[in-house]
Amino acid sequence: MPEGDILRRVARRLDQVLTGQAITYSQLRWPGLGGVDLTGQTVEAVEAYGKHVLMRLDSGWTFRSHLRMDGAWLVEKASDGRPAAGSAAQRWTSRAVLANRSWVVIGHRLGMADLLRSRDAGRLTGRLGPDVMADGFDPDRAAERVAAQGGRGIGATLLDQTVVAGIGTIYMAESLFAWGVRPDRPADQVPDLPGLLAHARRLLRRSADARTPTATGLTGRGQTSLAHGRERLPCRRCSTPIAVMRVGRPPLDRPAFYCPVCQPD
Repeated sequence: MPEGDILRRVARRLDQVLTGQAITYSQLRWPGLGGVDLTGQTVEAVEAYGKHVLMRLDSGWTFRSHLRMDGAWLVEKASDGRPAAGSAAQRWTSRAVLANRSWVVIGHRLGMADLLRSRDAGRLTGRLGPDVMADGFDPDRAAERVAAQGGRGIGATLLDQTVVAGIGTIYMAESLFAWGVRPDRPADQVPDLPGLLAHARRLLRRSADARTPTATGLTGRGQTSLAHGRERLPCRRCSTPIAVMRVGRPPLDRPAFYCPVCQPD
């Protein structure tokens, strides 16, 4: 599932091509939205919150999407304010297609889409934890929310978007590796939680601004992570094979990669 760095990239790109422009073509291929036409409305801003993309319109509505595991927003050149012949907009997996005079954006395999009043958008974000990517993110206050999870494992806690929004399996694993903490350690027993969250934020923001997504700052093949996705490969610190455990409750449990030596029980 895309994490906060990818969502920041997506929102930034959509904001570049849509904000300040009137919509000239609109198709929302989603249950309950099939009859909605956004043509003529102007996009005021596109932002990311956690793993949600929020497209605010001058009509007082906000189009919200979530990529879940396989979703993406594609950007193409428009042809007379519409998708060109052969556009990805013609794929059956396209769930939202919006165009202005210059650009077409295509919500491909979206996991969630809806329209909500912009004044009610706070209800959505209010159900989520603080966005680790946001400019006003406060690691100390976020750490209080994490510690309040008590004996729940820190890996599952960091993945819970109602506790802290924007961290997924990659940056959970990479941050805990840096901290020397196993993913199943109780959340209230992790040392320096504010520092851990601030570190996750630094990794995510660096990746969002990098040429290609990376948890290490390196972009070469096999160099973009220290723990995540490296099961059975030697730890880059101690050469012990990287292990993986499941965190969270089935069927929503997720893989958590870690080094048994660098992240002791």
